[in-house]
Amino acid sequence: MNNSNKIAFAGNRGKGVKSDCFVSLELTTTGGISINLKSKVEVMFGNAIRKQVAGILDFFGIKNANMEIEDAGALPFVIAARVEAAVKQLIATGKEYLLDVIPENTSRTTKERFRFSRLYLPGNSPKLMINAGIHKPDGIILDLEDAVAPDKKFEARFVVRNALRAVNFYGAERMVRINQIPAGLEDLEYVVPHNVNLILVPKCESANQIKQVNEQIEKIKKAHNIKTDIWLMPIIESALGVMKAFEIASAAGNVVSLAIGLEDYTADLGTKRTNEGTESFFARSMVVNAARAAGIQPIDSVFSDVSDMEALKQNVLKSKALGFDGMGCIHPRQIEVIHKYFAPDETEIEKAKKIVNAFYIAKEKGLGVVSLGSKMIDAPVVKRAQKSIDLAVSLGILKKNWRVEMM
Repeated sequence: MNNSNKIAFAGNRGKGVKSDCFVSLELTTTGGISINLKSKVEVMFGNAIRKQVAGILDFFGIKNANMEIEDAGALPFVIAARVEAAVKQLIATGKEYLLDVIPENTSRTTKERFRFSRLYLPGNSPKLMINAGIHKPDGIILDLEDAVAPDKKFEARFVVRNALRAVNFYGAERMVRINQIPAGLEDLEYVVPHNVNLILVPKCESANQIKQVNEQIEKIKKAHNIKTDIWLMPIIESALGVMKAFEIASAAGNVVSLAIGLEDYTADLGTKRTNEGTESFFARSMVVNAARAAGIQPIDSVFSDVSDMEALKQNVLKSKALGFDGMGCIHPRQIEVIHKYFAPDETEIEKAKKIVNAFYIAKEKGLGVVSLGSKMIDAPVVKRAQKSIDLAVSLGILKKNWRVEMM
């Protein structure tokens, strides 16, 4: 990016801004580096901030510049992102100022991982990222799409990239929602090399869009010698997307789940979203069936009323009854309710135990047919029951040695 005035801005400032900073950078021809810092933590960290900023400017070969910084307690990963975003508005460079990767952010995830909850975090609001993992969502979504204003998307990429490297999410799957294709393909440069586990593809309407994403991912992985899997979660948000749900769900082997976004979907229909969900029943059913047919996880939309936990509970129960495996959330307080009511209940667990136990008995006896009472049990039923057992064990609801106790 170029700026004819030789001055650039990045970051957030004003009332309510925390754990962030606002920087302005003016390139000059003489005078060396001048850093004017106004910080709430000047006494403790002022010198460290100046040293970090001077080091970043030196890294990019900038010898003469005036930098103004309004700091509201920004951590080093945020300061680095803001300064680099300002620099790259003024000079053309392929260099990246990369922070060290913390060990916790090198973990990988599996295709079958449980994804009850995924917490959306605006990609340009670092204050929400810092402690998000302590709420124990299954996934953290660093959002580059709808949660970021158009004029902030460029700088948000640097915040998200640095967060993937430096913020401890305490075991949550590291997810990024890129922008709508084709614009989102450029976002991949900022996330694929930096330990992202899963990428959400918004407003997906064709298998070709998944192909485009994967082609770009493979190109980046090859350039950076990345061998690990990166999973995809397409989001269905339009009538066309609903009608092509199975095509999208089965588009590639790294598509692990299929989500629906009901705010955009109901807008596309020209109707209003309701708690009853009558207007979205067809679309949600289509997404569940497409995902199950493709052997992946169906994931429901977010519930937008963060104050009504009872309504959320009822929504989760309806979602589970439709066949969904999880849903999105927009506030940490929603996570506990989502986990509790998506988890298998006592009746489900007892039924699953009987089915899986019957399977083991038949296997131990060398029988080719599994039966429970007078009913024959086929492989998909056993597989579903085993999934409920595994989930109950992983959540601590059921002991690992449940079968010994049952016998």
